[in-house]
Amino acid sequence: MPMSVAEIFNGMAGRFQADKAAGATMGILFDLSGDDGGQYYVNIAEGKLDVSQSAPAAAPSATVKMSADDFKAMSSGSLNPMMAFMTGKIKVDGDLNSVMKFQSLVGF
Repeated sequence: MPMSVAEIFNGMAGRFQADKAAGATMGILFDLSGDDGGQYYVNIAEGKLDVSQSAPAAAPSATVKMSADDFKAMSSGSLNPMMAFMTGKIKVDGDLNSVMKFQSLVGF
């Protein structure tokens, strides 16, 4: 059975590669549309990853907009994030470099 969006975000800390995150500080807001969608805020600071569904206190480094189904496909490896971005399935407002660094830190 495929994982839900909430399960993917809840498991993100286990995928997080803290050794590669030295000095990285970023907040990424995921705005996922469709069934099983919602907003999730991922904050990386001091070698730790935290996930919240509450609005961030500070403006995020970037906001990633996509469908919940595409997010699930991306996290399972069946959707290439770069191809999804280039074909408009993923839209990024803000710092694209932060999103790319985030992707490398959680293994998407």
